[in-house]
Amino acid sequence: MADIVWWKESVVYQIYPISFMDSDGDGHGDLRGIYDKLDYLTDLGIDVIWICPIYESPGHDNGYDISDYYAIMRKYGTMEDFDRLLEEAHKRGLKIMMDLVLNHTSDEHPWFAESRSMKDNPKRDYYIWRSGKHGQLPNNWESYFGGSVWKLDPETNEYYLHLYSEHQPDLNWDNPQMAEEMYEMVHWWLEKGVDGFRFDAVAHIAKAEGLPSAHNPDNLPVVPAYQLFSNLQQVHSILNKLNDMILKPYGPMTVGETSGLGPEQALAYVGTDRNELNMVFQFEHMFVDAQSSGIGKWNYREWKLPELKEIMSQWQTVLHGRGWNANYMGNHDQPRPVSRFGDDGKYRVRSAQMLATWMLTLEGTPYIYQGEEIGMTNIAFPDIEQYRDIETMNYYRHHIGQGRSKQDVMEAIWLKSRDNARTPMQWDDSEHAGFTKGEPWIQVNDNFTEINVAAAESDPQSILHYYRKLISLRKKNKVLIYGAYELLLADDPDIYAYTRTLDDEKVLVILNFSSNEPEMHWPEGWAAEQAKLMICNVNKRYSTDEGTILLQPYEARVYRML
Repeated sequence: MADIVWWKESVVYQIYPISFMDSDGDGHGDLRGIYDKLDYLTDLGIDVIWICPIYESPGHDNGYDISDYYAIMRKYGTMEDFDRLLEEAHKRGLKIMMDLVLNHTSDEHPWFAESRSMKDNPKRDYYIWRSGKHGQLPNNWESYFGGSVWKLDPETNEYYLHLYSEHQPDLNWDNPQMAEEMYEMVHWWLEKGVDGFRFDAVAHIAKAEGLPSAHNPDNLPVVPAYQLFSNLQQVHSILNKLNDMILKPYGPMTVGETSGLGPEQALAYVGTDRNELNMVFQFEHMFVDAQSSGIGKWNYREWKLPELKEIMSQWQTVLHGRGWNANYMGNHDQPRPVSRFGDDGKYRVRSAQMLATWMLTLEGTPYIYQGEEIGMTNIAFPDIEQYRDIETMNYYRHHIGQGRSKQDVMEAIWLKSRDNARTPMQWDDSEHAGFTKGEPWIQVNDNFTEINVAAAESDPQSILHYYRKLISLRKKNKVLIYGAYELLLADDPDIYAYTRTLDDEKVLVILNFSSNEPEMHWPEGWAAEQAKLMICNVNKRYSTDEGTILLQPYEARVYRML
């Protein structure tokens, strides 16, 4: 069996703090709100709380634009509030994983204020500055948030590089002094007692030497240039040094946000011989419903289950015994899973339970995003003024400016906006879903009267209770953690089935990803009389005299071989 490591056996719960729980009525979630819900999280059965950025920030990108890595954003509370949360979490056996941005800072960070002040400032080279070329931009790279990655700064009449918002200038990791200051900051948080880090946008911290323009056959103003700032060799050198110098003595859990790679490339980060990260968030399955990756996420296409199975199966098999997966369906940057991969209408409860079964029976560490455990759904605000996400608003302005109809643009936003996942957590059916006694920073989803924690607590068949059973099941059965994965029925359009095998233990997982009622035969070596049902999301199951399994819409079954 693989080496037993605490983060392999953990279940992670992601908190987007501004939307989780507001303790003081200002409409923003805060650290005391998280503290107040620690018992809820303990009862759910999770082990690790991943908290999205809570550092001092002007909030142009909800905290991913950090102006002080050593301070807590005032609307979230104080460092004393954080220390108390950390202490009380640890008392309950919960660990805290911080979300840390290494690729960029806020343009209000003191480093950037110095950097932009004059060309010979000692911190000028902490960021990436270039002159224009013949009155044009330094290169043709496109920002993740649309437009150019370059912003002309009038202070010195040079451009600085920002892969994301213009308020998020990229750090220059070629500068050893800057790198040392970042390493020391990571060490400071470990000394404080945090248990891990999710490294935001870590695949982009190194850029191609000389910052060359990307291939541009259509002569567009800007073009995607991921290959010139994603997963370059220098990223691995930086992470290896960070691990050797800072991380290794503390043994924290580390996960990197690494878009644009497949499982073989991921082994460069998470391979057992690499000394870099424990796991990475891959994005291949997040683009299964997009015409292209990256900015192309807005261009929706119908996805097919065999495509999703192929992607996930590659990650499950390639990393087995060689690395470790981070398994997720949604997060603060993605639509709600039940609206995307399930049915958020008639079969909301059952499809959410089916999707949970999927995530918690794959090899790898499962990540649950706040609200998934009660089946929260996408939002569809009628007006752009109701949205808060900078990426969404940039997309709207750009495409309306290009002459697209409001209806077309809004339909894309309803499917893919990051605000789908950022509406407040729905705790009960009181005003603002029990999230705040004030005016929430973003409107609560109107379905909160039906979909909320209080209602789920009182219903034994709820998604919440099912999650608790699944998490408990995973903890009690090592085969669900370490077992080898084998895909069955690769081309079936409705059924996703696979086995997990560990020594002489074998588990069969059957998932109906559709509203159809397909049937399947028992796999070779399996039979009804040799299989014990471990969990299922329907009360009454069907089979034929010939031993064929008849599945109901969005049914999930997990069997153990006797």
